[in-house]
Amino acid sequence: MLRLPWFVLALAAPISAAPDFLERVWPALEKAQCRACHQDNGVGSTTRLQFPRSDAGPDEIRGFGNSLRKLVDPVNPTQSRLLLMPTNRLAHPGGERIVQGSEDESALKEWIAHLAALPDAVSSISPALGPSRPALRRLTHAQYNNTIRDLLGDQTLPAEQFPKEDFVNGFTNQAEGQSISPLQAEAYNRAAERIARNAFRGGDPRGLLPCEPSHECLTQFIRKFGRRALRRPLSSEETMRYERLGSKARERGPQVVVEAMLQSPHFLFHLEPGQYAIASRLSYFLWDTMPDETLLAAAERGDLGTSTSIEKQVRRMLADDRARAALDEFLAQWLRFDRLRSAIRDRRLYPEFTTELVNAMTEETTRLFRSLVWDNRTFLEFFTADYTYLTPETARVYGLPVPAEPWTKVAFSKDSPRSGVLGQALFLALTSKPADTSPTERGLFIREHFLCQSVPPPPPGVNVTLPAVTDEKPLSTRERLDIHLSNSVCAACHGLVDPIGFGLEKFDAIGRYRDKESITIYPTADELKTRRKTKPTTYDLPIEAKGSIRGIRDSDFESPRGLGSILANEPACQKCIVKQLFRYAVGRHEEAEDGPVIDAALERFRASQFRFQELIMAIATSQTFRSEGGPQGGQ
Repeated sequence: MLRLPWFVLALAAPISAAPDFLERVWPALEKAQCRACHQDNGVGSTTRLQFPRSDAGPDEIRGFGNSLRKLVDPVNPTQSRLLLMPTNRLAHPGGERIVQGSEDESALKEWIAHLAALPDAVSSISPALGPSRPALRRLTHAQYNNTIRDLLGDQTLPAEQFPKEDFVNGFTNQAEGQSISPLQAEAYNRAAERIARNAFRGGDPRGLLPCEPSHECLTQFIRKFGRRALRRPLSSEETMRYERLGSKARERGPQVVVEAMLQSPHFLFHLEPGQYAIASRLSYFLWDTMPDETLLAAAERGDLGTSTSIEKQVRRMLADDRARAALDEFLAQWLRFDRLRSAIRDRRLYPEFTTELVNAMTEETTRLFRSLVWDNRTFLEFFTADYTYLTPETARVYGLPVPAEPWTKVAFSKDSPRSGVLGQALFLALTSKPADTSPTERGLFIREHFLCQSVPPPPPGVNVTLPAVTDEKPLSTRERLDIHLSNSVCAACHGLVDPIGFGLEKFDAIGRYRDKESITIYPTADELKTRRKTKPTTYDLPIEAKGSIRGIRDSDFESPRGLGSILANEPACQKCIVKQLFRYAVGRHEEAEDGPVIDAALERFRASQFRFQELIMAIATSQTFRSEGGPQGGQ
C-alpha cells in the first residue's frame, strides 16, 4: 500500500485537527531546553527564534507557536529550519536537541505541517508581551547593616548573623529571591531586640530622643525616628499605634518603639509611596543605605518628579564617599568575589594561596574598577588595561618585581599576555578548581557575566566525569575535555564555553603564567600497599592555548589580552554591562518591555565614550527606575 509522506497527510487534514501547541509541542521544546539559548540573554539571541519569557501565559505561548511559521517552508515542510535545526539534520550549535524518530519529533512535524497550511496572514502573529512585573524588594544584608549604622549609629553588623543570601540573576538584591523564611523572620526579631536594647543602654547615649522623656516627647520621637526608619512620614493612625505600644512600656517606650519599627514590613521592604519611593531607590542604588535628609526633603517638596531633578541628585550623591562603597558592592557581586573568598586550593600545589593573597586579588580588581569609574575613563579599559595595581603578593604571582609601595600602578610590558580584568589573578583563580584550571568554568563565566548569555545546564543523567589521568595516559586538561566532547550531547553546550577557556590555559589555578601544564599523579592507597608505586610522578605537557567565541566573528585569541580586546569591541559585551547595572539598580531581570530603556542607556553610555557615571545617570533617570517597585500608595 502506498504510504504518503507525513506532511502530505497532515496538510490534507482539516486545520481544526492540528495538535495543541501548548499541550504537545511546547513541552517538547521545553524538554529540549531551546528557550535557554533562544532568548534575549541566550547564546541564540541573534537568531530569528526568540522564546517568550518563563512566566508566559497560555495565550502568549500559543501566539509564539503561530509565530514559528517564519521558520517553516510551506512548499517543502521537510526542509523547514524549524525541523532541521533542533534535530541537527542541519548543523545546530546546540547539537541534537530533539531526537530523530522520537515522539517529540512527531509532535513537531505535525505542528510544522499545520503552520505550512495556514494563510500567510498568520505569519504576522507574534507572542503578546505581558505587563512588567512589579519588583517588591527588601533590604539586603549589606543594606540592613548600613541602614542600622546610619539610623542608630550601630556598627555591630547585625546582618552577619542572618541566614546566607541567595544570588539570583547574579545579585543578592533581586526581588525574586527576597522572600522571608521563618528562620529569617526569627533573625530579624532577635536583631531588632538587641539593636534597640543597645541603643538605649545607659539612657540615651546616642541622642535619639528630641526632648526630655514624657508622653509628648514619645510622640515627637515616633514621628522623627519613624520618618527616617520607614523613609517617609508616618500617618496619624501609625503614630497612634506606636504611641499606645510605647506608653505601655513606660520608661522603655522608645526602646520598644525602635524594636517594633525594625520589624515593620515598611522598614524591611521598600513600600514607600510616591516620590519617597524614588528617594529610597536612589539611596539604596547609589549609597546602599537609607536616604539622607536632603533626599527626604526633596521628596516632601515633590522635587523628584523629573529626570532633570533626579540627575541633579545623582550627581550630588556620586560625589559622596558612600557611592564608592556602594559601587564596590556592585562589582563584588557582579564578579562573585564571594566564590573566591570561599575557594580552596591544593596546598601541595599552591601553598601561596592564602587569605592575604585572596584579599590582594579582590582589591586589585576593585582598584582598576574604581580608577575607571571615578576618574571618568572609558570603562572598556576594564578589559584592555595594560597596567595593574600591585602588592608583593600579586607581584610574586605575576613574576614581576615587588613594588616599593603596595598598590603601585605598574604597566605590563608590551609583549605581556595580560590585560584588564581577564589577565588578573582574581578572574583566573575564581574560575579554576582546587588543583587545576577549568576551561569550562572560565568560558561559562565569560558567557554569563560579560556577554549576559545563559548556557543550558547538562541534560539529566549525562555523565559529566572527565577521563581519569593515569601514568599510562597523562592527558592535559584540554585533551581530557576533547575526549569528553566526543559525546554529542555534551558537545552541544561545552562547545559554547570550553573553546573560550582553552585560550586562557597558559594561566594556572591562581593566575600564574606557565608554558607547560604540570600534571602530578599521586599513588593510590592500593598502589602504596602493594608498593607498585610509592612516589608521585609529574608530567610537563604542552599547552595549546588557542581559543575562540562561537557566535562572534574573528574571535580567535591566545591570551587574556586577545580576549579582552575582542570583548571590549563586542556590542553584546557593551550591552551586557548595561544589563548588569540595570539588574542591580531595579532588582530584577530585564524583560522585553525594558528593551527601549536598555537601548537608550547603551546609547548614552557609548556617546560618553563609555563613562560609567553616565551609564549610572542613564539608568537612574529612566522611567523604569523612577516607577519601579511595589505599591505606590497606602501606609
